[in-house]
Amino acid sequence: MEDQLKKVLRTSEVRPRGHVPGGCISQTQNFDTDQGRIFVKTNRWPQARTMFSGEVASLEEIRKTCAVRVPEPIAITDLPAGGALLIMKHIEMKPISRFAEKLGEQLADLHLHNQRLLKTAQKQGGTIGECSRDLQPVERFGFHTTTCCGYIPQVNEWQEDWATFFASQRLHPQLSLIEENYGDRTVLGLWSELQVKLQNAFKDAVIVPSLLHGDLWEGNAAEDEDGPLLFDLGSFYGHSECDLSIGEIFGAQCDNFYSAYHRRVPRSPGYEVRHRLYQLFHSFNNWNHFGLEFRGVTENLMRCLLQVL
Repeated sequence: MEDQLKKVLRTSEVRPRGHVPGGCISQTQNFDTDQGRIFVKTNRWPQARTMFSGEVASLEEIRKTCAVRVPEPIAITDLPAGGALLIMKHIEMKPISRFAEKLGEQLADLHLHNQRLLKTAQKQGGTIGECSRDLQPVERFGFHTTTCCGYIPQVNEWQEDWATFFASQRLHPQLSLIEENYGDRTVLGLWSELQVKLQNAFKDAVIVPSLLHGDLWEGNAAEDEDGPLLFDLGSFYGHSECDLSIGEIFGAQCDNFYSAYHRRVPRSPGYEVRHRLYQLFHSFNNWNHFGLEFRGVTENLMRCLLQVL
């Protein structure tokens, strides 16, 4: 690997600094080079290039908002035996703690960024190109490239309607994998009942596309001395509430995070029901990544949703 890194980085010195704990999808290592320390993610699966390309596109899109810090990508390169490497500038990170409140504020700013661009475009009579030098306002739901949640690719074809996007491009592909790999008739039957009720979750909500992290949980956020950071992105333009749905994120600092976020983005009617619906996506995704230990919680969540929709 060192020889390949030297070639890609055009550097004469690459010294391994050891593995970085925490990754369950890719292996992670730090290296010292004569250009500074780097962070390298290695994945040997056939879809690694797609996964890393989507991550880089996400990093670049969020970086343009100046709302929250993310790592800086350097290069993606294919491995000779299959798979790929993602090389990024090194940041000395530690678990989110004293900056949890700040992260809540910055995530809210990220989610509000596109809404502010749209308002600026309207004031300028539709001259969208004058809103921002870096980002154009987005009026639909989706993304310009495939991204991944974990290692599962997510098609992000643009849709006018959020409920249609979420059902067809988030929930349905996950159910298709469950059907293919497990053939679970109970869960598939529950889905046939649930999908006809999905629109009820959005009847009271006005949803403006927001740029999302896409897989926001405690393991994908950190801090250093300068403040919070987000990483391991699978971004797209969707409903802002999606990024709050994995559960009690950020551990003991959870209340500080949520309070700061909702001071800028107040909860709208139907939030609790949609929160469960967005959790269902992650429950499906965990099942497809980690197996049947997530079947029970998935079925219970579907039955709960059928009662409230």
